[in-house]
Amino acid sequence: MRDTYASGAPVALPADARLVVPLMAATGGTGRSTLACLLAAELAAAGGTVVMDLGARPVSPWPRWAPGGAGLAAVPADRPHARAAIRAAAARRGPVDVLTDAREWHAPPLRLPAEPAAWYQLGAAGGWQLLVADTAHPVAHDVLAGYRTGGRGLTRAWCELPFAVPVLCAAATAEGVRTLQRAVTAMGAAGLPLRRTVAVLVAVDSGRGPAAVRAAAEELADRLYDVQELPHDPAIRAHGLAGGARPRGRTRRAAARIAEAVLEAARTTWGEDLPPAPVPAPLPAPPA
Repeated sequence: MRDTYASGAPVALPADARLVVPLMAATGGTGRSTLACLLAAELAAAGGTVVMDLGARPVSPWPRWAPGGAGLAAVPADRPHARAAIRAAAARRGPVDVLTDAREWHAPPLRLPAEPAAWYQLGAAGGWQLLVADTAHPVAHDVLAGYRTGGRGLTRAWCELPFAVPVLCAAATAEGVRTLQRAVTAMGAAGLPLRRTVAVLVAVDSGRGPAAVRAAAEELADRLYDVQELPHDPAIRAHGLAGGARPRGRTRRAAARIAEAVLEAARTTWGEDLPPAPVPAPLPAPPA
């Protein structure tokens, strides 16, 4: 675990730079959405930030955490949209915009694009500099399936987006880190960019983590850019992040360290000042 982090708020990104931060996990129940919320709030000091919720509406916490906005249903993926319409679709949570399905939980499933490039295009068209994607696909299965069949897979597609720093989430348990190790091994075999990948071990209780977790963290630190920890927060565990829930001070400090690790990974990979981000080509206008 790296411990040489800058103090204070993150340094702002250059005006023409963009950073993509896909949060991924091999299984559910890893605290991925909680981490996405905390991390986005910290990254917002470096530039305009949006969280993109790729989860299914009935199980997604984001409509409760960030109510309001027209929602993703207002920006269908098969047509171009003005920046004002995209911004109006986003809800607001503190300094962060959130693109989620704002409809009632029992509404028919919304057809969301699977291709990460479509989400990149939406974020770029909306004018955000930091795109935090709360993904929903299982990384280990996705990578192994693509490796064996020759398919591209969602994990590879997210990692190959311009200026992407992947964040892998896992529960800080013996089984959680074993699953993470398998996912990292699969990613390495597939040639994915481990050296700019950050892993976060999310504590499930307030005790000291098992010896297996500490050993796995040391082993993973040699293969990834960084391994960080998110401590157990009883208030978040009990009430989530809806309403006025406020994380503990040590939770916020941990989120700040994770945010700095993500920004350092980007600067180490592409330079202290990130180069200008490519502007995606616009979608063709739908037929009349």
